[in-house]
Amino acid sequence: MSDDEPVVHESAYVDDGVVIGRGTKVWHFSHLISGSVIGAECSIGQNVVVGPDVAIGDRCRIQNNVSVYAGVTLEDGVFCGPSCVFTNVYNPRAEVSRKDEFRSTVVRRGATIGANATIVCGNEIGAYAFIGAGAVVNRPVAAHALVVGTPARQIGWMSHDGERLGEDLTCPRSGRRYEEVGGQLREITSSSPEA
Repeated sequence: MSDDEPVVHESAYVDDGVVIGRGTKVWHFSHLISGSVIGAECSIGQNVVVGPDVAIGDRCRIQNNVSVYAGVTLEDGVFCGPSCVFTNVYNPRAEVSRKDEFRSTVVRRGATIGANATIVCGNEIGAYAFIGAGAVVNRPVAAHALVVGTPARQIGWMSHDGERLGEDLTCPRSGRRYEEVGGQLREITSSSPEA
């Protein structure tokens, strides 16, 4: 077996019709359900359920005890903390079938979802957003936003590198600089030509 081939633990179950990208690892007791596509170089933790028909991008990390249901899309580089929750029906009842009422949830590139956070269906998590542990997200989250609490509220901004930004909006790890424009964060790029 080459380093590029997916590694699936013997206790994991992969349905027919699942596509797993190169270098992806699927750990103990996980179940990948038919129609799902898992990108390259992902880590699918223990006791994870994916699908059916879920798309997961490259380099995603899904920690233990997470279910990624139909209607959820994870773009590249998404981190899902242990036991975080995605819903797919807004008002579920055990005795009422609502499979035709699934609402889609999109988690954009590089976002982080903390342990035990809940993402209510029908919302978009912006690129590089950071959802604090235990937060309950019931509305869309802007790119780079740091949100915490129940219901989740924004308390700051995060850099591409996952560092909380101070008042100067400069990443302490990379030095990348940002500016806030109309309630959104954007990176300041140098427009001066190289000498």
